[in-house]
Amino acid sequence: MKPLLDIQNLTIHFSGEQGEIPALRQVSLRVNRGEILALVGESGSGKSVTSLSILRLLPTPPAVFKQGQILYSPDGEKQTDLLKESAAAMQQLRGNHISMIFQEPMTSLNPVYTCGQQVAEALRLHKNLSAQEARGQTLYWFERVKLPNPAAIYDRFPHQLSGGQKQRVMIAMAMCCHPSLLICDEPTTALDVTVQKTILQLIRELQQESGMGVIFITHDLGVVAEVADRAAVMYRGEIVESGPVRELFTNPSHPYTQALLACRPVNHPRGKRLPVVSDFMGNEKQPQPIVIDNLPEQKAAAPEPLLKVEDLSVWFPIKKSFWGKPLQFTRAVDEVSFDVYKGETLGLVGESGCGKTTLGRTLLRLIEPTSGKIFYNGEELTARSGKSLQSMRRDIQIIFQDPYSSLNPRLTIGSAIAEPMRVHGIGNSDKDRRGKVIDLLEKVNLKAEHYNRYPHEFSGGQRQRIVIARALGLHPSFIICDESVSALDVSVQAQVLNLLNDLKKEYGFTVIFISHDLSVVRYISDRILVMNRGRIEEIGNADDVYLSPQSSYTRQLIASIPKGLPAI
Repeated sequence: MKPLLDIQNLTIHFSGEQGEIPALRQVSLRVNRGEILALVGESGSGKSVTSLSILRLLPTPPAVFKQGQILYSPDGEKQTDLLKESAAAMQQLRGNHISMIFQEPMTSLNPVYTCGQQVAEALRLHKNLSAQEARGQTLYWFERVKLPNPAAIYDRFPHQLSGGQKQRVMIAMAMCCHPSLLICDEPTTALDVTVQKTILQLIRELQQESGMGVIFITHDLGVVAEVADRAAVMYRGEIVESGPVRELFTNPSHPYTQALLACRPVNHPRGKRLPVVSDFMGNEKQPQPIVIDNLPEQKAAAPEPLLKVEDLSVWFPIKKSFWGKPLQFTRAVDEVSFDVYKGETLGLVGESGCGKTTLGRTLLRLIEPTSGKIFYNGEELTARSGKSLQSMRRDIQIIFQDPYSSLNPRLTIGSAIAEPMRVHGIGNSDKDRRGKVIDLLEKVNLKAEHYNRYPHEFSGGQRQRIVIARALGLHPSFIICDESVSALDVSVQAQVLNLLNDLKKEYGFTVIFISHDLSVVRYISDRILVMNRGRIEEIGNADDVYLSPQSSYTRQLIASIPKGLPAI
């Protein structure tokens, strides 16, 4: 019997001003019925190009298919080369026989239609159902993907759902026509570990019930261990290694696979430098970061805390009277009290919606507190306003989760880093500030020639380093990192974590590190504060919280972390 999908020697180039650039080189893959094949690699390795070429979603030009075949055989006998099919035939295949779950559900769902309407549309298009039948099938699939209150979700718009719920709507849409091949393009990358675990179990259950083949695209080998049967590792447009998952984990032969396995922070000794890809790829010309091999464990340098939070609450009105008086509130932060000591890293961890980001922004007064007090260096921040508040913000900086949306696309990165320096009077002239910006770029392993480039010309990891440089430009003594590594490749994540540790040692600033990933928080933090529904669940030494959690919620978070070991 022929495989469900057989990609043979696929070579794709992209044409541009500088000629043709190779994106895929001689890629060959097989996917059988009833198996999950993981396609692993960093951003830019060719994973998404491979998946989009299967569905013929790459625009031509700029994509140029140089050679190769994509043979699809739903019955195990007759093979069809998808590259030679007509546009009408591909329209019938997409969603009906071959479905895809995209990485970012918010951009994949139409914001002007309800979630139910969008799934029903796919059913009516491919299955010729009536509106009533399509609604019934949609509600059935909403139940299958474990969405709470399917009837209510049917009438909600995408922006009214959480990230995990939107991802489940996408899974329902992909599965509702019973495809024989499902392509999952990084469906859990930016999700909480608990939601991620639920989504992975759901995909596995649906795959086993229907017997379909699955291509699961990810950069996280921990996720591969949880869900896949076989794996293929991609690097710079080529398959460098493939085989059964257990074999790949126990005996990786290619240096790149060894690097991906090594650079995850799970169970990595705290304070010790994380390996990065360039450590393993000896022949690669990559910038070697200046790193300290053994970082001394930071301790509280003084008995008095640098930051003190007392009974802080932030409530958002969700229902108002006719006269605009708030009647009901969401308690995003609910009577939270804690201290942060000079020179330490406090990890702030919890699921989406627990209040982490609201708390971080309230400490900077980007969100006004409902009640409570914040003291910094003995001074009450909640009593400051105007210029007094602005001068405080020079000393307390924030690194946002999405560096692309926090950089002005019209400003070069040099101007973006220099702008806050000019506002706060750092540097005697533009020439002086330019020199300081170039020094900062070099500290975060970028180059002077990057000064005049725009944000879209950089990768996600490079943009994250740019916003770190911008935050350091004001010489702050306190930095809040808000999910600053959550959407990065594991290897790039390792580089950024190493960089933060190195810069912290050099500049001596204090950090609140916000994340939903306890393995990352445990690696980089001295103490961990766990939040749940606006309240503190647990606070303590990083190793104590991670290795012997007192709260059942913390135990649940730790149990959901992909351990990176395939099941026997």
